Parts: sequence; C-alpha cells; structure tokens
Amino acid sequence: MRMPLRDRIALVAALLAPLVVALALAPFRTHMTSANLALMVVVVVVAVAALGSRAAGVLAALSAAAWFDFFLTRPYQRFTISHGDDITTMLLLLAVGVAVSQLAARARTLKLVTVTDAALLARIHDTASLVQAGASYAVVDQVSQQLVEILGLRSCRFEHGTLLGRHPRLEQDGSVTVGRASWNLEKDGWPGEEIELRASVGGRYLGRFMLVPESGAAPPPLQTRLVAVSLADHVGSALDTAGPVLDR
Repeated sequence: MRMPLRDRIALVAALLAPLVVALALAPFRTHMTSANLALMVVVVVVAVAALGSRAAGVLAALSAAAWFDFFLTRPYQRFTISHGDDITTMLLLLAVGVAVSQLAARARTLKLVTVTDAALLARIHDTASLVQAGASYAVVDQVSQQLVEILGLRSCRFEHGTLLGRHPRLEQDGSVTVGRASWNLEKDGWPGEEIELRASVGGRYLGRFMLVPESGAAPPPLQTRLVAVSLADHVGSALDTAGPVLDR
C-alpha cells in the first residue's frame, strides 16, 4: 500500500528539519548552554511528531540527537562528545523526542477512535430503531448500504435462508476464516472475491450478507469489523421477529 503524501512529507521533514535547526543554532553554540540548545532542537521533534506519524516522530528524535551531537557539542563537526553533561543532554533529547512522538501519535489515534466511534454508534442506533419498528426489509436494505460504506466494499447483497455455502467468513469476533483456518487479514488483505457475514439470532442463522471488497482495498480495522457483525446481528433479530420470509 502506498504511503500517504502527508506521511512521506513528515518523514522528509524528520530527516531534514533537525539538521536545518542545528545548522541555524551553530553560530550561537558557544554562547548558550547545551540544555538550552537541546530544548530548541526538541521543538522540531515535537512539531514533526504532532503533524506526522509515529515513525516520523521517532526518526526526527534520532536525527535531532545525531545533529545535536555533530554541530552543537564539542568536538564540533564530529560524532563524538567529550563532556559527560553533553552526553546526558543528548540522551535526554533522544528520550524526550521519542516519548513525545509516541504521545502525539496516541493522541491522534484517540481522536480518530472517538470520531469513528460516534459515527459507527449512530449507525447501530439507527438500525436498532428499525428493528424495534418491525421493518425487516428496511433493515436488510439499510444494513447492506451501511456495510458497503463502513467496510469500503464494491457491493453487498443479502441472501435469505439457512443453507449457507462455503465462503471465506467474517466471524463474530471480527476475524476472518477460510474453511477452518484463520486468515491473516492485516497481512494478506481480504480473501477471495466474496466474504460472507452471517445474520444470526440465538445461534441460528437466518441469512448472510455477501461482501464484495474493492480490488486491492485495505481491510477496515477490527473495531469497524465488529460493528459490521453487530449490524448483521440486528438483521438476524429483525428477520426472526418477522418470521419466515421469501426472497424479493
């Protein structure tokens, strides 16, 4: 999968920004303490970590530590440090830079999860409302569309009935199995052209959604797959309440 442009820019900035800042500070290195110089360099690491990925933040921390050593500690223009205090400062710079990059990445992840949770929970709530209203056909149509949207599918159709064939299956725990074997979704992507997601209630299968992923599309995260399973179970509940149905 191709790296997003923003992440590529962040990696370039992680390599070059600490170098530029260290060069800019070099004329002042004899008039400032190593601690103050390190604080100025770490600002760059914080900026890269906040705007880029976790990897970019770590790379920026390593780059900052290296150029701090090369330009701002004696002997200058050598990757050697002669003073113990400078060694400590460089190690602290590296540690703080790595820690900040992890915190920034975690903060972005939590923000994404919060926003995603709100949208996914709204879908579950809307579907549950249709189930309570007894609109079984409407639930099937709505969930089919929702599965296309949240799973990034090319198409999705529903098949009524309990006679289910052998297809790769999206399981209740969000994993995928092919036959009886577990499939590494994160590593290998979606298996085959169609994946079934069964609609069940009380352990009884009442039908299945046939999921057709977009070619080459990355599978959604586990959290989203679990929401898809929950939506399919709502369909199972709706069909169970409505009783036997015929395909339209």
